[in-house]
Amino acid sequence: MIELYVEGSPAVFKAAIMLEECGLDYRCRHVSISHGMQHEPEFRALSPNGKIPVIVDAAPADGGEPLAVFESGAILVYLAEKTGRFLPTEPRARTQVMQWLFWQSSGLSPFSGQAVHFLRYAPEAARPYGRLRYIGEMKRHWAVLDTHLAGREWIAGDYSIADIGAFPWINMADRFRMTFDDLPELDRWWRAVGERPAVRRAYDKVVAARVDRPIDEEAFRRNLFGAAAEQMPGTGPRG
Repeated sequence: MIELYVEGSPAVFKAAIMLEECGLDYRCRHVSISHGMQHEPEFRALSPNGKIPVIVDAAPADGGEPLAVFESGAILVYLAEKTGRFLPTEPRARTQVMQWLFWQSSGLSPFSGQAVHFLRYAPEAARPYGRLRYIGEMKRHWAVLDTHLAGREWIAGDYSIADIGAFPWINMADRFRMTFDDLPELDRWWRAVGERPAVRRAYDKVVAARVDRPIDEEAFRRNLFGAAAEQMPGTGPRG
């Protein structure tokens, strides 16, 4: 059994999709970041950076004690090596997958996350800069992937952790009221991944595991942003 610590973030959906695609037995445990559960000592012992997702594998390959793995990219690689799936062993093919996995980890993911932040939580005065910088970079990454996908069914050869890692971030387009009408290759790929049964199951399972509890605006901002919340007037849970 693997425990997956979840919230409603794209990084969590990556891990859940991989678990579903690999057919591994797992259960979800909700870590409510709006309520500050990511700061609790028990969770920090698993995830020193206080971020989700985290998995705890009760049956690691070495037969030892349960193994905790944090960072979504590391989780994808760990599960791929555990199961022998979605990550080639041949050096050239593996390199192709790994470079696109790191592409999304270092670019697509952080720029998309910052775009959400500026749209939902930043003061009005900061939002024009956020749109220019982060939404612009997010859309540039979309265009990079659209160009790369021309003549390719998947990102790096066969369906792999490169596709699993990128999809949840691309799947956020509706948060920005954007479509892929001018990115036909990206649109085709996005639809193909989204139609996979394992992807649908992963989203359903994570959403079902989340417990929505009321919280006041001040506590919400403090739990998510710490001292920075004092510089964010007029924002709240719904942004």
